[in-house]
Amino acid sequence: MSRRARRSVDIFNLSFLDVVSCGFGAIILLLVIVKVSEPHVIEKLAVDLTGLVHRLQAELHDIRGETTTLNRELSDKQQQLSKSNRSLARLQGDLSRIRGQYAASKREFDAQRRIEQQLQSAQQSLDEHLRRLLGEGYRRRDNTIGGVPVDSEYIIFIIDTSGSMQKGAWPLVLKKLTQVLDIYPQVKGIQVMNDMGDYMFSQYQGRWIPDTPARRKAIVERLAGWAPFSNSSPVEGIEAAIRRFYAKDKRISLYVFGDDFARGSIQQVVETVDKLNRADASGRRRVRIHAIGFPVQFSQGGIPGNSVRFAALMRKLAEDNNGSFVGLNSSR
Repeated sequence: MSRRARRSVDIFNLSFLDVVSCGFGAIILLLVIVKVSEPHVIEKLAVDLTGLVHRLQAELHDIRGETTTLNRELSDKQQQLSKSNRSLARLQGDLSRIRGQYAASKREFDAQRRIEQQLQSAQQSLDEHLRRLLGEGYRRRDNTIGGVPVDSEYIIFIIDTSGSMQKGAWPLVLKKLTQVLDIYPQVKGIQVMNDMGDYMFSQYQGRWIPDTPARRKAIVERLAGWAPFSNSSPVEGIEAAIRRFYAKDKRISLYVFGDDFARGSIQQVVETVDKLNRADASGRRRVRIHAIGFPVQFSQGGIPGNSVRFAALMRKLAEDNNGSFVGLNSSR
């Protein structure tokens, strides 16, 4: 009995020890495997993180460069905006000033128009009153100055701008034009053309220049240096002025300044002007033709033929068209 019991105990203890030994061996083997592979994993992770850091640093550098460029562009745009704002402020100031000048000019123009209308109304009332008192046949005794009728409401200057006039008589031309303007204190319109029919002021081509002190001053100043081409013949300018400005309801005076009539038929010019400047029922022509002859050619000695032709032509035109011819005896 005792021998069987001791054999059973030895068998159990041997098997338990074997199991425990195998278990410890397996654990030790696992630990050895894990420890051996761990450095490779850590090294791989370190390499991956270093590459990520380099890539992120490169992207940061690019972003900083783009930020610098954008800041520079923003600064340029801000400078341009500041310059545009200054230009806009300057233009707004100019616009405000121009508007103020326009408003002042418009007020002045409106005032002049009202004064002109009042003067016209007063003149009409005075004329009607005089007709009632003195009769329809009454004529003012002061409607001529120096033998030149000054009853016209519109005046046109036809000025010879040839080289002979420019060199020999231009200061006198300025003086005579000023004197003619002075004998007409106020007219409804003025026009200045040369003997070819060219206008002194292109903006007033074909229409009347308003009569104001400023316009009169501008005419005299412009005439001082005005020298368009001329063929030394007043015919083209006279015909152009009558064709364009003739009107049955207007009283017009032409003042022709010249020194010679180079070519053409005097009789033909007289007949042409007679057709253009038709007389009304009373025999009165709507356009008076006055002329002033400048003795430029006489300074060369003798009696120049072209000057004689000019005098003959203008004397005839003045006689036929209710005007006056004045021949000057000196160019000074």
